[in-house]
Amino acid sequence: MRGSLSFGWFMDSLADWLKANAITEIECLVPDLSGVARGKILPADKFVRSLTSHGLRLPEPVFTQTVTGEYPDEDITDEAMPDVWMKPDENSIRKVPWYVDATAQVLCDCYYLDGRPCDIAPRYVLRRVLQRFADKGWAPVVAPELEFFLVKINHDPDYPLEPPVGRSGRPETGRQAFGIDAVNEFDPLFEEMYDFCEAQEIDIDTLTHEAGAAQMEINFNHGNPLDLADQTFLFKRTVREAAIRHKVYATFMAKPMQREPGSAMHIHQSLTDVETGRNLFVGEGGASSELLYGFIAGLQKYLPAVMPLIAPNVNSYRRLIRHSDAPINVDWGYENRTCGLRVPHSEPDARRIENRVPGADANPYLAIAASLACGYLGMMEGLTPTEPLRGSAYVRAHGLPRHLPDALSQLADCDPLVELLGERFVKVLIAVKEAEYDAYSSVISSWERECLLLNV
Repeated sequence: MRGSLSFGWFMDSLADWLKANAITEIECLVPDLSGVARGKILPADKFVRSLTSHGLRLPEPVFTQTVTGEYPDEDITDEAMPDVWMKPDENSIRKVPWYVDATAQVLCDCYYLDGRPCDIAPRYVLRRVLQRFADKGWAPVVAPELEFFLVKINHDPDYPLEPPVGRSGRPETGRQAFGIDAVNEFDPLFEEMYDFCEAQEIDIDTLTHEAGAAQMEINFNHGNPLDLADQTFLFKRTVREAAIRHKVYATFMAKPMQREPGSAMHIHQSLTDVETGRNLFVGEGGASSELLYGFIAGLQKYLPAVMPLIAPNVNSYRRLIRHSDAPINVDWGYENRTCGLRVPHSEPDARRIENRVPGADANPYLAIAASLACGYLGMMEGLTPTEPLRGSAYVRAHGLPRHLPDALSQLADCDPLVELLGERFVKVLIAVKEAEYDAYSSVISSWERECLLLNV
C-alpha cells in the first residue's frame, strides 16, 4: 500500500488492505533523536479506530530521551509533559516480513493536540528544511551509502568486539576491501536481508565489503530525501533483525573496534528544478553551476556547527582521524576520497556532491536535514568555496570539532542554523547530548585503569 495517496483515500481503503493481507497488528513508529524506533504496537482494528479520534498518542518527552534511556535534568520542554498525536504517514505503511503473525508498520508524524507539528521530532526537522527548498522551486535528491560491521554476539560490554565466524568456520583476520568471497561468508544473512528489504520496498542497490573486518556497505538508489531517510531508518532495523536471526550482531557504531576503520553514512546530494526536473548543479555546456559551488561552500562553512547531528555520539569522533578512510576537515575535491566533500566523476545530469563526514551512527533524518541545511545556506548567502584540493587532505589541519562538547558549542552559537533547524529543536538536542556526555564522562575506562592505575 505505497504511493502518493490522500489521507481520505488511505482511510477508505486501509481496512481492505489490512484484511487482504491478514494483518493482525500494527507497529506505529516514531524515530527519536538517536534514531531509535519508539512508538506503539496495537491490534489492527484498534489502529483503524484510533485514526478518527486522535487516540494514538505519545508523551512529548519521548523526544528528550537520551540514548541511555535517561532525561536531561533541566526542563527543556513543557514541564506538564503533554501528549503528541501520532499521525500515520499514509505513504509509509509496509508489512513487517520477519514476524510469524502478519504485522504491518507505519511511520508517524507527531502533532500537538491543537494541530501544531511537534517541532522537536526528527522527521519534522527534515520536513522543515525541505520546505525551504520547495519555497524556491527546488527539489533536493539524495542517495545515502551506509556502512556497518557484523560482530560476534557480545554479552559483556567490558569485552572488545570481535569479527564473527562465517561459513568457513573462521573469522576474518585481515582487510578484505571489495572482497567477493568475504561477503559470501555471510551469504545466508544477506539473502534474508535482501528478502526483507524487498518486502518492505527498501530500495537498496550495491552491497560491498568495506575495509574493516566483516565491515559492509550498502548503497541506496537516489530519490526524495524524506523517503530515503525513511528507508535508511527501516534498513538499520532490518539488518539488525536479519543478523540476530543468524546469531551475529550488526552494528552502526561509528567506531566499534579499536584497530579497524569506522563506519560512515556518506550522503550524495543534488538539486533539481521542480518544474523541469533539470539538475541545477549543472550549468551551460555541462559545467558545474554557481549553485553547486554555493552548496559546497555552505557545507564548508557550516558543517563544523552541525556535527551534533552528523556525529552525534562521543564514539563518533573516534572515527574522524587521519589516514582512516574518514575526513578530518571540510576540504573538497574532484574524485578525492581524502576530503570531507567529494564531487564524483559523473555525467552532467548526475552532477552531485558527496558529504563524507556523517557517521553511520547518525539519525538519518537529522543527518540529511543537516547536510541539506548547510548547502541551502551556502546558496542563499552566495558563498564561494575554496579551490578544489589536489592530493591528500590528511596533510592539512583538522577543520572539524574533535569532541562532542566542542561541536555542541559551535551549534549553539550558529544563528543561521538555529533559525533554519528550529530554535526549540536545537535547545532540546543540545540538552540531550550534554546529558549523554555527562553519563559517558562518569564511566572509568579500561585504558585509564591499565595506564594510570599504577603509573601516576
